Formats: sequence, structure tokens, C-alpha cells
Amino acid sequence: MRALLEMQGIDKSFPGVQALKSVDLSVYPGEILALLGENGAGKSTLMKVLNGVYTADVGSITWDGQPVTINSPADAQNTGITMIHQELALIPYLDAGKNIYLGREPRGILPGTINWRKLYTDAEAQLRDIGLNLPIRTPVRFFSIAQQQMIEVAKALSLNTRLIVMDEPTSSLTDREVEKLFEQMRQLRERGVAIIFISHRLEEVFEICDRVVVLRDGAFVGSKPVSEITTNEIIQMMVGREVNQIYERREKSAEAEMILQVRGLNRGKMVQDVSFELRKGEILGIAGLVGAGRTELVQTLFGVHPASSGEIIIEGQPQQIKRPAQAIRNGIGLVPEDRKGEGLFLGMSVSENIVMAKLKQMVRGLFVRWGLVRQTSQDYVKQLDIRTPTIRQTVRNLSGGNQQKAVIAKWLTMNPKILIMDEPTRGIDVGAKSEIYRLINRLADRGVGIIMISSELPEVLGISDRILVMHEGRVTGEFDAATATQDDLMQAAIGATGD
Repeated sequence: MRALLEMQGIDKSFPGVQALKSVDLSVYPGEILALLGENGAGKSTLMKVLNGVYTADVGSITWDGQPVTINSPADAQNTGITMIHQELALIPYLDAGKNIYLGREPRGILPGTINWRKLYTDAEAQLRDIGLNLPIRTPVRFFSIAQQQMIEVAKALSLNTRLIVMDEPTSSLTDREVEKLFEQMRQLRERGVAIIFISHRLEEVFEICDRVVVLRDGAFVGSKPVSEITTNEIIQMMVGREVNQIYERREKSAEAEMILQVRGLNRGKMVQDVSFELRKGEILGIAGLVGAGRTELVQTLFGVHPASSGEIIIEGQPQQIKRPAQAIRNGIGLVPEDRKGEGLFLGMSVSENIVMAKLKQMVRGLFVRWGLVRQTSQDYVKQLDIRTPTIRQTVRNLSGGNQQKAVIAKWLTMNPKILIMDEPTRGIDVGAKSEIYRLINRLADRGVGIIMISSELPEVLGISDRILVMHEGRVTGEFDAATATQDDLMQAAIGATGD
């Protein structure tokens, strides 16, 4: 069978960095191809070249046997290529029909008018074609993330797309929503549509993909059918070494001093009568399904949304925490789930982001102590192995794993007593995950109390000392991580009690 797409010898450099080094990639009609690699391996850069966001320095692209030039996303769409980004490109306040045909609205009879009846009829047909029955005139902000992604798919197919690039499409979906997405992907495959699937969840690769291509350090490493490769082989290709033990369970110390006590905490429906304790050097995992109240709980502890009732006791002293500044003064740091939207100033440098939690110490009078800023940020870049050409690099340009380490570094500058980490490894690769786990263990060994939310049950079992499970705003189970099973956690997560 002739390849639908062939990219050959693709090179792309940026100042001080060669992002792609003679990369080859081929995709066949009706194939779901997994494009894998660590953060910074070149996946996004290669897809941006394919989508016309970047122009390759060297190399060629062949489409259906014919050479093509793609200098813009419009060129890509006209060729038959659509990219669905991790951050969806829909306009929240427009309805589904208007989003699907945005910029391509059918003309009305009179000049300058739009044939709205045809637009909505065609949009409904596009949604029905992929098995989606949605109120077409409802603003897309009222739909779930999974439904919004399928609207993006419908929009892509309305462009007569033959190749869809999906960048981390499952990162914000529930298990049920992932199943629905995969069902639609299989239907697209049967229709001959090719899909490039970028994901850090290797179990999904084995479930939905036909073939894998692995990049490392901007270069092509290899390609194999999914049926002929193992998880360990993929990981070794991605990181260039064996990662035999992703989770390194440490020896739990003897009963340490209590650092945090939460008693009867309440805030609306999402935090109801929550009580728990945390000791110095303990890693407390919090598990639960989407909507269980996990993020709302830690935001309450951090003062983002103050509690309506209940007690927060830190080192034996009751504390009123109604604002994040009060949490910080009490030695609490929060690594948020949305690192780009809430954890970083994307337009600022690595060094400026790292010192942000300790800003007062970096200023004397009206002047910034730039020497101290440089020294502090350089120390943490080295300590956490943040891979950046320079501390002056804009943090937006770092890979996801290095952005996450920059957020963690920011809180380490204040020597926290308690560090809350909400989905600390979401959207980062296996190698970077392993580094984050080692960092969490090192912090716990230093006596920092860690609260870690994770939706990945193997992760929360592998890294935690003790686990709380939440369901509809309440704690429904507490487990010793060394003896608990995934089934134990899931039973509690759906509302059964456990201990």
C-alpha cells in the first residue's frame, strides 16, 4: 500500500537548539500511528512542520505520492491534514454549528448574508456521521471536554480531512469518555482516515494504535507494529536506557511528628466533612474519579476558596487560611493541575518563574537583587536538572516535564513544610515521570509532608505511603499503599466504603 504521507529528512533548528535531525515519518490510509517520545523529543515540532506552523530547514513532504509544500495551517487543511491540539481551538461562546463552519459559513441568497439553515443542517449531519447527537445550537462551553473533542473531529471531517493529528486527546477525559473517543477513532480508521496519535499513556497505545514511531532528542529512533513490541521496549527506545523500576518505594520512617490535621472541612458540595492527618516526610496520595472533589479540597487547604467550616491545624496550631498568601506564610506550596494556566508565567524567564514565591527576598528597596535571582535559579536548575539552554529562556519554550520542574522549583525556594501536588505527572513522558517521583521521594526524606493527587491508580499506589479516596466531596476510603490494590481504590472511588 502506498503511504498517504511521507516526511523525509526533516531538519528544524531554533537559536541554540536543533529540534529535529533528519526525521523520517510515514503514515498509511486507515492507520492509527502512535508518535511517541519524551517531552522535548521533537514530536510537537515535527507536527507543527506538518501543519505549516513551522517551515522545515531541510527535508520534503509527499502527500499521496505527490510532493507538497505546506507553509501555513491553511495549506495543511487544503491538503487534507487537520491537527486537534491538546488545548482545543473552539470558541466557547459560539454554538457547535458555528464552530464547525467558522470562517466557511455557507452564503445566503443576498450578498453578505449567511444561510444559517444550511449551516446547521450540515453541522448536524457531520455530528451524526460520527455518532454524536448534540443540541447543535448550544454554546460549546456547556459540553464536556470529550464532546468538544468530537466537535473538533466533526470540524476536521467537514474539511474533507484524510489525516487527523491528535495531540494528547485523552489527557482530560474520564475512562468512559476515552472509550467513546476510541470507538470514534476505530470508525474513522474503517473509513480510511489516518490518525497520528500522540500520548504518554502507553496502555492506550496498545489498545488503539496499529504502529508506533519513536523520536528521541529530535531524531528518529525506530518504528514497529504494536503487535511486535512491548512496553519495556518502547520505554527503552524513548529514554535510551532501561527503566526497570519507575516507582521506587522508599522505606517509610517511624511515626514522625504530625504536621497537618484537617477536621470536618466543608466547602459547598465538593468538600464535605473531610478529615485527615499528614505527618512529616509522609506522601499522602488522594485518588478518586473526575468530580470527586480532590482539586477542590487542596484549593481549600491553599486558600484559593476558603472553607465554610472546619479546622486546619499546622504543627499543632489552628490556622485561618482564607487566601493563598496565608497558606504560603504557613509553609504550604501548591503545584496546580494546570501548570500553564495557574503555575507559570509563560512569557517570563525560567529564573523569574523560579524566584516568584520568594519575590520579597529578591528585592531591596526599589531594586531587584539580580545576582541573588541568578544564583537561586541556577542552584535549582542544577538541583532539579531542569533542561534549558539558559536561565533566561522563556519558560513557555520548555518541554512539559521541565515546565513542571520549574513550578516545583518555585515552591522549593520557600522551603515548604507541606507541598501539595495536583496531578504532578499529567502530560509528561515516562523518563520525566521517573525524575518527578525521585524528587518527591527526596523531599519526603527531608521531612516535607507531600499531598499528591493522581488519577492514575498505579501511580498513586506506587509513590504514596498512604492513600485517601474521595467520592462526591467525601472521603470514602483510607488505605495503606503497600497493601492496597487498584480494585480497593476503585470500590471506594465509586462510593463504597473502605479502610
